[in-house]
Amino acid sequence: MTRPRTRIQQKNSETILEAALEVFSTYGFRGATLDQIAEVAGLSKPNLLYYFPSKEAMHQALLTRLLETWLDPLREMDAAGDPVAEILGYVRRKVELSRDFPRESRLFANEILQGAPRMRAAIEGDLKRLVDEKSAVLTRWMEEGRIARLPPAHLIFSIWALTQHYADFDMQVRAVLGPEHDPFAEAGDYLDMLFRKLLAV
Repeated sequence: MTRPRTRIQQKNSETILEAALEVFSTYGFRGATLDQIAEVAGLSKPNLLYYFPSKEAMHQALLTRLLETWLDPLREMDAAGDPVAEILGYVRRKVELSRDFPRESRLFANEILQGAPRMRAAIEGDLKRLVDEKSAVLTRWMEEGRIARLPPAHLIFSIWALTQHYADFDMQVRAVLGPEHDPFAEAGDYLDMLFRKLLAV
């Protein structure tokens, strides 16, 4: 039986994962090194390897945690709720996620761009099942005439694309808009208007 970690061990583990997130989101999996992660964590490399046996183990731990965070906003879409309100709520939660977790968004994007070698099973499993489930809800709302008829999976994809862009291309967005703008506040207002028009019957 695995012994529970002490408070110090738990703190060190979180420190390592926070450092790994910073390094992976900046350099990608291939460009990141254990030495970089150890330096950011303020720990020795042997100490690092005491908690995680490899760079792959750290990356996998981050991805596993990240997928749950990424799926939660879609899980909250309530089939019994008002369709437009539920979809706009999902859009809002995705904008907030991009604002609050930009490094995690870039980590996920990097993994997908590499062909998802460490996440394929989860994407083809939990993620696909959830998208299928919510697509069925969207289809029912469309058949009931409560929102416009659209390809449901592509509606979800468009929400991902239009919200995660603000995290993955943060520097570009801020450079184009200028320092006097709040990209996420403006994105929230714009996407609310956009999807209201798109969903209108």
